[in-house]
Amino acid sequence: MKLFYYIKNLLLTIAPQAYFAYNKNKLEKKFQGQMELVQERVDYYCKINTPSELDSSKSTSLSCFSHKGQSAYTYDLKEFLRYFPDTNPFCYYFGDEVAVEDCPTLYKARPIEGNNDNSVLFKLNKRRHFQFVNDALGFHDKKDMAVFRGFVKRVHRIRFMEAMFENPMMDAGQSNPSQEHPEWQKEFMSIQDQLKYKFIICLEGNDVATNLKWAMSSNSVVVTPKMRFETWFMEGTLQPGVHYVEVKDDWSDFDEKINYYLENPDKAETMIENAHRHVAQFQDEQLESLICIKTLEKYFKLCQ
Repeated sequence: MKLFYYIKNLLLTIAPQAYFAYNKNKLEKKFQGQMELVQERVDYYCKINTPSELDSSKSTSLSCFSHKGQSAYTYDLKEFLRYFPDTNPFCYYFGDEVAVEDCPTLYKARPIEGNNDNSVLFKLNKRRHFQFVNDALGFHDKKDMAVFRGFVKRVHRIRFMEAMFENPMMDAGQSNPSQEHPEWQKEFMSIQDQLKYKFIICLEGNDVATNLKWAMSSNSVVVTPKMRFETWFMEGTLQPGVHYVEVKDDWSDFDEKINYYLENPDKAETMIENAHRHVAQFQDEQLESLICIKTLEKYFKLCQ
């Protein structure tokens, strides 16, 4: 799959401009009955609605665009920049840090709360973040526990491990080495093995939780504190108690929440169905491509 990804992007770099015009027209015709939905998502990602001036010291264009490292980000952006004149200016940020710039800037993630208009969301590093699963196990067939595997470096993850590591309803393990808490370290656990648990812990890191997408496509229930960041997955539209179980930052209500859904599995399964409906929005690759094109189209129309 990784080889195919790079071959595809290599071919796109040598494709004639006529191909992109043809493909855009084909996608617009195919989804002409869904253009209202497309526009809703475009407006969610690109909130600016009036002409905006870019910072010339930070902007670039496709003809000048050269970014060393982070090839996945570069390929994911270039794939759709090719649909537009290579002189169009744009500002971008590649990486996991979250900020709101002084001028409209293409970002992978942004804060959910506050004025985030200048952070224009784009589908970056999608091979890593947009993984979905086909879960063969039903909720009833899974272990009555929650599971977490991941790096533990940031303060909120350390506090999670301090509060929950010894909880009998939790199988929590740290993936990276730890001198302070060697007992937290556990062996690698595959996604397939994590799917054996009824509840999957999704903890934000530098930005969003990397496992959120595949966890929401599973037949397990996502458990997380209040989300602070959002990406192309529109985490800001997710509702606690509807799409996932929200717990307090100190995890003091974890047992109560988990026991409630263990005693009311029908409510857990309704939540899983709601999560699947949210995930379904992102599973049509051609529709996703059109929305990427339209997001850049709006950006270029308003930003100079």
